[in-house]
Amino acid sequence: MSGISDPDTGWATMSVVSDRNKPPVESALDLLVYAPLGLALEARALLPTLVERGRNQVTMARMIGQFAVQQGQVEANKRLGPVQEQVGSVLAALGLVARPADPSSTRPGSAAAPTSKPVPVVVVPEPMRVAPTLDTAELAIPDYDSLAASQVVPRLRALSASELEDVRAYEAAGRARKTILNRIAQLQSA
Repeated sequence: MSGISDPDTGWATMSVVSDRNKPPVESALDLLVYAPLGLALEARALLPTLVERGRNQVTMARMIGQFAVQQGQVEANKRLGPVQEQVGSVLAALGLVARPADPSSTRPGSAAAPTSKPVPVVVVPEPMRVAPTLDTAELAIPDYDSLAASQVVPRLRALSASELEDVRAYEAAGRARKTILNRIAQLQSA
């Protein structure tokens, strides 16, 4: 090894002539003693550079992440857009949601009527539901009130028409869970 003086720092630096000829003890000393000592002495000068490099890496990773999320959203909208339209039309056909305005109802070339002001939306509170007249003990499904809708729906198929109507009346007067009421309506119409 030969010593060379660094003109910027004034520190003497050592250049490695050949690491292959070093005995293992010297290599271990370099790695375990001299390298940490050199790092400790140069840390003050190296720290701002390392911080800036780390900051640049984080900024780049954030930009790549944002780009990936945006591309994922665009791709999801491409693939799910038609499915959302189909689901909306099926729900509208079942009467569960209002039909969307048909853009083809206006003739091309004809101007739509100008709107002056947006119409305010008035929220009407739901009326209080009357307590069910049936007792849960009279229902054909045991412990009905403690069950989730996902637990009730599979049991509905096994009920008779009168039992099904009792469950419908109880549910409509109580929690009015749409999942259960819709399934009962399907079974009653079948």
